[in-house]
Order: sequence, then structure tokens, then C-alpha cells
Amino acid sequence: MKALLCTLVLAGGTAFGWQQVPSSVHPLHRPLDELLDTYVRDGFVYYNALRQDRAKLDRYVAALNGAEAAKLATGSRDEQKAFWINAYNALVLRTVIDNLPIRGRASEYPAVSIRQIPGAFEKPLHRAAGRPVSLDGIEKDVLAPLGDARVFLALGRGAYGGGRLRSEAFDAATVETQLQAVLDETVTRPALVKIDATTNVVSISPVFSWREAAFAASFADKADAVFKQRSPIERAVLAIIEPHLFGAEAEFLEKNAFKVQFHAFDWRLNDLGSRNQ
Repeated sequence: MKALLCTLVLAGGTAFGWQQVPSSVHPLHRPLDELLDTYVRDGFVYYNALRQDRAKLDRYVAALNGAEAAKLATGSRDEQKAFWINAYNALVLRTVIDNLPIRGRASEYPAVSIRQIPGAFEKPLHRAAGRPVSLDGIEKDVLAPLGDARVFLALGRGAYGGGRLRSEAFDAATVETQLQAVLDETVTRPALVKIDATTNVVSISPVFSWREAAFAASFADKADAVFKQRSPIERAVLAIIEPHLFGAEAEFLEKNAFKVQFHAFDWRLNDLGSRNQ
């Protein structure tokens, strides 16, 4: 959560009150920033509470199709990254709360999953920057051409297996630092990478295979020379995680005798209310 300011109140006695530090992000994204700060913890969302306070989210989503939004959506690369990541994550939030409670029957997904909502990712149910968009369309047709694979790890996807939804909105002024933080935490998130020396396997999220070309282009040439015979996507993931490993895990990778495989994506809803159930 953002820092809180303590203020002394002298009215009918001495008491302390707490005032939240105002958001410093672009005014368009400020409502989302406040919502994420209030309802998101470690990537998980208080969806039911958010639904009770949905008016601010609805106003923000409506603003995504306004004149200021159109400027940001076609502005500098940093403005575009921040705008479209925020738009994607906000539209996921609204898709979920529009369909609560989720109790689906599709056997290939958990009963409580955004994937149980028909067309959640594929249908152009939304409008942003003057155009109809789907979640998949934002990812494939807007974010991918920006040439920064880190953006795909910033998308919450409404699922345990997605990127860790941050408790803050992305902003053009800080998006480089934010995306680097997203990348750096990859190695600490088993949903993205699991290193198992006992089975000699490095298991990685299918997010890397879904956007294989982007990750390979961004990171494959940064891998240690010891991995030069591995596939581009393997080199890319190893380049991301290796600088953050120490001790036994680092030694395990240096031997270069492990197998890389993709594990199943965890489509359980990232609902904080049912996280421990």
C-alpha cells in the first residue's frame, strides 16, 4: 500500500488521523491507481468488495474511450505501454465483477475461473481509445508491436498463473522501473518459473510460449554462452532468471544438464476472498 501520512487532530481532544498520500500517476489513471491500492494485495483481488465500489471502476473504464485516453494510447512508447497495460487489467477486473459469482461447468477449467466467462478474452466487448477491443486483441495487436516482452508479465489475466497484479497503476513516468521490477520478480514466482534440482527440470509458464517470439527477441541474446545450444525461448527465460539466482540454484543452472518444460497455466481466479479455501 502507499505510504500514509499521520496528522494530529486537535478538536475535542488529541487524536491521530490517517490520510492517504495522493496518487502521483497521470490523472486519467489515478482512479485505477486508487482502486488497485485499495483492493489488490500481492496480486490477489477483493473482487466482492470491488463490486460494491464499482462506480469508480466503471467511470475509469468509460474514460478509457475518451479524448485524453486517445492521446495516451497513441503517445510516446512509455505512454502507450502504461495506457494499454492499465486498460487490460482494468477490463479484466470489470469482466470478473460483471459475472460474479462465477460457477462454471467447462471441465477444462476450474469452476471459479475467468475462463468460465464465455468470450472473456476473445470477444470485442469493450471500447478504448476510440476502437472496439478484446483482451486478446490488446495483448496481440497493441502490446506485442511495442516490442517489450516485459509487458506480458504485467498482465494479471484474472488468474493465479498470470502476472502479479500490482497494487498500483502503471504510469509513463515510472513504467520502465515498474516493468523492470515485474521482470526481476519472475524468479520468485513459481507460477512463472519452478526450478527442481531433484527432477532436473526447470518448469516455466506457458505465457513464455504464448509470446515466444517477443521473449526470444528481447532476451535470448542476453543468455550466458553456456546455453548457446538451447532454443531461443529457453535462452530467453534463462537470461531473465539467472542474474537473480545464487548458491545451489545457480550451480544447478551452470551445469546445463537440466530439461526445460512448460507447466500448465493456473486459471483459478485470483480472488483474495477464496485464496486459502
